[in-house]
Amino acid sequence: MSSSTAVVWFRRDLRVADQPIFLAAADAADRALALFVLDPTLLGPAGAARTNFLYGCLRELDSALGGRLLVVKGDPADVVPRVAAAVGAGTVHIAADFGPYGSERDGRVEQALAEGDVELVRTGSPYAVAPGRVTKGDGDPFKVFTPFSRAWTDHGWRSPAETSASTCTWMDPSGKDGGPRAVQVPHDESCESDLPEPGEQAGLDRWDDFLDEGVMDYDSDRDLPAKRGTSGMSPYLKYGCVHPRTMLADLAKHRGDSVKAYRTEIAWREFYADVLHRRPDSARGNYDRSFDHLPLRTDESARADFERWQKGRTGFPIVDAGMRQLRAQAWMHNRVRMVVASFLVKDLHLPWWWGARHFMQLLVDGDLASNQHGWQWTAGSGTDASPYFRVFNPITQGERFDPDGDYVRRWVPELAEVSGKAVHQPWKLADGIPEGYPEPMVEHKAERQEALARYDAVKAAR
Repeated sequence: MSSSTAVVWFRRDLRVADQPIFLAAADAADRALALFVLDPTLLGPAGAARTNFLYGCLRELDSALGGRLLVVKGDPADVVPRVAAAVGAGTVHIAADFGPYGSERDGRVEQALAEGDVELVRTGSPYAVAPGRVTKGDGDPFKVFTPFSRAWTDHGWRSPAETSASTCTWMDPSGKDGGPRAVQVPHDESCESDLPEPGEQAGLDRWDDFLDEGVMDYDSDRDLPAKRGTSGMSPYLKYGCVHPRTMLADLAKHRGDSVKAYRTEIAWREFYADVLHRRPDSARGNYDRSFDHLPLRTDESARADFERWQKGRTGFPIVDAGMRQLRAQAWMHNRVRMVVASFLVKDLHLPWWWGARHFMQLLVDGDLASNQHGWQWTAGSGTDASPYFRVFNPITQGERFDPDGDYVRRWVPELAEVSGKAVHQPWKLADGIPEGYPEPMVEHKAERQEALARYDAVKAAR
């Protein structure tokens, strides 16, 4: 027997299409209350770019639901049960969260709801295949990406759910007594970054543009930061404006190496989510604990070098271009993310988690699993880690992937008048380094040798 009212609690699923929780809620109740909780625990460390993008997504979702999204602020374990009690709901519907905080939070909410005889119903997740489902034949988790990817593909995923805003009959949240007071979506915070258009429709439009204009060249263009060779979908995936299942269904209509390459990138996202689900401690520490023995710089001079890296004042043009793009767009090209990360951990010998935290504070697409394990891949301490002896050369990386120097010139105006690939070694210019641009802060060849010497401590600990 269905109850009269259900609550649909949105989190990382800010959309109305391909939304299986709508189907579950419509099956359980005659009407539904749409709810979003502004959780201080998540908003605090999010940074202005990600927070503003979230607010824009909430406004767009509210509009799609006819102005019927209830927004409240507080600890979900407190406010969700109060909302459910206020509207007489028998069920609260969510997409399962597998992150360290999200799973703990949902456990607390579930327990609090049960005290009022209300059921927390999990339907789907932010992933095509929920973390924990892809395993080896003996049930053990995969620790290496390639076999995970094969098993993930063999496992497959459901087709997109046929839903829209009209799938549920939405309650008008205004004027309800007894529950938490509704709040407006906050005004945007001060943010220096130029952000993408938020919301489901913007995400779908961007995805359509990529399918029409970019996907067939993805394999050849994705590593070239001066080109628009990537999809730009990461912010929309972060907040579930578009589900990866929708994207995979569209990719299935295309053929070619570029399509396979893009599908592999989705698999990487799901692999890292699986790893973090199984090893939540890896969000803050080394997945490979032998790297706890790696000597690191953490003194006052290290902090000063870290600030130069943050500001894009290292004297290595491709690194500085990436760090300045991060501040200007709250986003950085993936190839350049690897280059700047390698510079931090292997040229400056600083903790990877310093860089990971900086990224999470600024990135509009900051995803804990992908960010932390992407950093550990470069540092050598994670799954499928880049071998410790692989130290990206910031000069040759720039010359290879930005051969004409267009990316550097865009983001480093001090070098705007330097033509061609000479921009990657401005210290070799006949007239010297252009005014205002710094000398290289380290000598890469020497720091590479220092990095290898430091990694000997890791080898000895194994």
